[in-house]
Amino acid sequence: MDTQIDWTAASVFIFFFLLVTVMGFMAANWKRGNVPAHLDEWGLGGRQFGTWITWFLVGGDFYTAYTVIAVPALVYAVGAYGFFALPYTIIVYPLVFLIMPLVWKNAHANGHVTAADVVLGNSGSRILELVVAITGIVATMPYIALQLIGMGAVIKAMGLTGEVPIIAAFIILALYTYSSGLRAPALIAFVKDIMIYIVVLVAVVLVPSKLGGYAAVFSAANDAFTAKGAGGLILKPAQYLPYATLALGSALAAFMYPHTLTGIFASKSADTIRKNAVLLPAYTLLLGLIALLGYMAYAAGVKVTSPTDVVPALFKTMFPSWFAGFAFAAIGIGALVPAAVMSIGAANLFTRNIWKSFVDPDIDHAGEAGVAKITSLVVKVGALAFILFLPTQFALDLQLLGGLWILQTFPAVVFGLLTKWFRPAALLLGWLAGIGWGSWTAWNAGLKPLASLNFDGTTYTFYVGLGAVLLNVAVAVVVNAILSMATPKTAAATR
Repeated sequence: MDTQIDWTAASVFIFFFLLVTVMGFMAANWKRGNVPAHLDEWGLGGRQFGTWITWFLVGGDFYTAYTVIAVPALVYAVGAYGFFALPYTIIVYPLVFLIMPLVWKNAHANGHVTAADVVLGNSGSRILELVVAITGIVATMPYIALQLIGMGAVIKAMGLTGEVPIIAAFIILALYTYSSGLRAPALIAFVKDIMIYIVVLVAVVLVPSKLGGYAAVFSAANDAFTAKGAGGLILKPAQYLPYATLALGSALAAFMYPHTLTGIFASKSADTIRKNAVLLPAYTLLLGLIALLGYMAYAAGVKVTSPTDVVPALFKTMFPSWFAGFAFAAIGIGALVPAAVMSIGAANLFTRNIWKSFVDPDIDHAGEAGVAKITSLVVKVGALAFILFLPTQFALDLQLLGGLWILQTFPAVVFGLLTKWFRPAALLLGWLAGIGWGSWTAWNAGLKPLASLNFDGTTYTFYVGLGAVLLNVAVAVVVNAILSMATPKTAAATR
């Protein structure tokens, strides 16, 4: 990719970046409550976001800069297999409709701020609370780093080199998140999502029209996959099971992440969440269009050394500099919104479920807000360190493990809402089995998301995270049954 600075694109990028920076600081007084020094106010925006704000916020941290970069990159690299992200987002919304209103009602009634709060309230187990909190924080860190990778891809496309632009962007992000809390990404999400929609809709109409239509796009992609002997426009039979399990496992994990749950907790009612579950599939349509950019790159003759550079290279090739700058700004701002919500979600977990539970149980509301603000800065610095001092692949590999790990909190969070049958010890041992087997299997596979089992001469390949959570549930059920037979369940036994 050309390393000469494109000042037109860079100027447009900087303009929109400064615009959302001003909005981020202004958000401190937007919908501000009467008690600003409170974790509910800073970390959840006062729990007052309605349908449209929640729609933009959840969509903003669900469809990130790395999504816009990574999904087309995967489609460019492997073809149809990369489209697993579409069915997973379709599967997730019925789960949100059915389960998340229960999570919200439980949190609203008891003042819960995090998933670990919900677990503690339902189980009474401090140990289970702690492991859910640590899992959430560890799984989130590389996810934030991936937003930096997405931003880095567009900064490089404009010819800006070095780490200074990314460091400057995240210093600004850290400052307005510290000042405004969740209100900043909620307000910025309006601008980010509108820009992303404009970019994608323009791209899927104009790019194919310049390349001879979609028939030419698919033909070029098919020829490219045939030439390299890998990938294709349709799935191969051996890919059916891994494709399906990746979609299902990713759907179960999606709303266990601290940043997606933060959007749920910040909603003002259970009905707001249900309405969003109905409206959010509009983002799935957008994601499908984004994925097609991977095929368009072949038709446009884009050649890159890394698939991550495909989307920036395509925009730079097919559009004038000013629109490329607008597109890069949309992707860059698409990094800021989820990174802010992720850092807030991780900070809420540390404050409520580690600091308050184990360090300072008597901390007041203002103290909680103060600890959370400091923690959000530390989390961002940690994520920045990921890409400054470690190979990019390390962050990618850890994010794959992060999805596996966060999925293991699903039984502890959800089962406790649906039934009181499970004892904390059973859920804890299930979590340990899922984390242990899943991490060991992924590590042995070179940190790949798939595992294989041989049964009766046939090899079955599946998403390791889904296999781990099934083991998690099986262990929890067996252990719980044994404990139930050994000792009657009492109030003391639930601690």
